[in-house]
Formats: sequence, C-alpha cells, structure tokens
Amino acid sequence: MSVKELNMIEINGIKIGREYPPYMIAELSANHGGSIDAAKESIKLAKENGASAVKIQSYTPDTMTIQSKKADFLITEGLWKGYTLYDLYREAYTPFEWHEELFRHAKEIGITLFSSPFDETAVDLLQDLNAPAYKIASFELVDLPLIKRAAESGKPLLMSTGMASVSEVREALNTALKYGNGDVLLFHCISSYPALLKDSNLKNIEFLRNEFAVEVGLSDHTLTNLAATVSIGLGASAVEKHFKPSEATIGPDASFSIGPNQLNKLVSECNDAWSSLGNTGFQRSATEEGSRKHRRSLYFMSDLAKGAVIKSGDIRAIRPGNGISPKFLDEIIGKTLSINVERGDPVLFEVFLTQ
Repeated sequence: MSVKELNMIEINGIKIGREYPPYMIAELSANHGGSIDAAKESIKLAKENGASAVKIQSYTPDTMTIQSKKADFLITEGLWKGYTLYDLYREAYTPFEWHEELFRHAKEIGITLFSSPFDETAVDLLQDLNAPAYKIASFELVDLPLIKRAAESGKPLLMSTGMASVSEVREALNTALKYGNGDVLLFHCISSYPALLKDSNLKNIEFLRNEFAVEVGLSDHTLTNLAATVSIGLGASAVEKHFKPSEATIGPDASFSIGPNQLNKLVSECNDAWSSLGNTGFQRSATEEGSRKHRRSLYFMSDLAKGAVIKSGDIRAIRPGNGISPKFLDEIIGKTLSINVERGDPVLFEVFLTQ
C-alpha cells in the first residue's frame, strides 16, 4: 500500500483521524506500582474519565537488557539517575502473567486496551490475546525487526518518533507498510522525562503529516495539558499521556503522569479544541445570522421629499443593517427620490427613480 493512500485508521471500531474527535490514550506504564489490582483500578479510572483507550507496556527486565553494573548500563542523569537499566525495568514492568486478566478486565468494562511490545516474545503474547493494535515506543523505532514482527500481526501500528531522524522515521514507516496492513499512526514525541513545554516543537506534527502523508498524534511528556490541547489545533488526531490512578502514586513514571482529574480535563479540553476547528473551507456559523441585522448599512439622515436629488450628507453608513450595503454609497449620490423619506429610514434601491 502506498503511503499516499493512508489517512484515518480504526481501532476496535473507533475511527482515528482529523475528521473525528481526538483519540485519547492513557499510558499506564509503571504506575501500577507492582499491583495488578492497582492496574485494573487504573484502567477503570481511565475509562471513567474519558480515555478512548489504555496502553500498557509488554516487556520483562530480561527482554529489555541484561543485569550489569558496567558503565554502559548505569543511568547517570535525569529522572532515573542511579538506577541500572535492569533495576529500572524490574521495578517498572507489567508482568506477562497479568496481561490476560488485564485484557479481560478492559473488555468487561468496555474500554480498549493495547500495548507496546518491546521484543518478539511480547508480540507473540499480545497476538495470543488478540490485542487490537500495537504501539512502537520511540526507543524501539530503530528496531526494524521488531516493527516487522508487529506489522505482520495485521493490526494497526502506532509509532512514536522521539529522538528519530527523518530517515529513521521513513525506514520505520516503510517497514510497517511493507509488512503490515497499512494502518499506521505516527506520534510526535519528545523523549525527555518530563519534557519542557518550550521544547515541545509541536510544528513537527504538521511536518510529519506533510512529509509522510499519514495521520499524526502527540505522545506528550510535559507536566500540563497545554501542549496536548494546542496539538489538536495543529492537526493531531490522537494524544497519549502517562496516567496514574491518584496524585499519591509513587513510581518511576509518576512525576510526569496525570491523575484522574487532569485526564478528565485533558479529554474535555482536547475535544473542545477539536470542535472549535470546524470544517475545511471558509464558512460562517449559523449562530451569526442573528447578528447580521446589526451590521452597518445606509440610512437617510434627514427628511427628503419626492424628487430630491441625493447629496453627500443626506445618507450615512450606520448601524443597523436593514439598508443597502455601504459599498453603494457613491452610487446612490446623485440619484432622485421616487417617494418621500424620513430621517432614520433605510436606504433601499426601490425608493429611487430608475435612471
């Protein structure tokens, strides 16, 4: 399938594209705190607060990295400074044995659940669970074999582009299109945790859409809802935001995640932003019709008798709008009245002699 043929995609019967309300994804990540009950409660809270879908992450520490204290495996800066990669993923992962119950729970309460697989074993697990879509994380965008394997499932692919060059995005997208069903949604993403609002570079959304002719979303790691709301105005068709069940949640991702109240507000604001965009083309709202009568139009400024020749000063452009348009002012000067008129009468073409 050609890239040029792509537009909207569909997940579990919900259409995703600029012509449809924004698809709002609550990313659970590590915010279950090692408790399946907390994970299930988070899925429920995400649904209650307006999320279109919940995303989890499918990996184990051993599928992500190796246990090593060598310098290469030690995080030396940022939010997770002091962790080894293995220890971070051991604290943050969602166990494979939870997945079946989480997918069943999501189905029972009526919300879409899908996941980011981080290796081929995770793809196999998700395929067995009939996951409706796959999300490729920014850090895995360069893992073309993983993208190939996920694409071969025949499910829609959502791919984040944090850190990627244009050529890397193109390689990933071409791989997804070659081996998949053609349903691809790119996500603009800044892979910084948290990301600063000033670094959001939201115009990348327009660039990605124009460059690759696909729908584009935003994977947002800023601490407020502003970037996400603005992204809708730039054409983002989906928004992903890390979600935690409460403000008291503690964990590797909690500090840049939003709670239920902020999710509710995010969904509302993004939907309002989308609604405010209206339709393509220059159109006027029907609600303006009542205001038309208050526009400026031409009115007589004095009482004038039949046969009078209109001079400058006899008519003016004032409110309301029941007379003819002010653009006819010069044309009316010099015309002869066919009837008597009074100050405050609207100027109409039919009150003049035909010349």
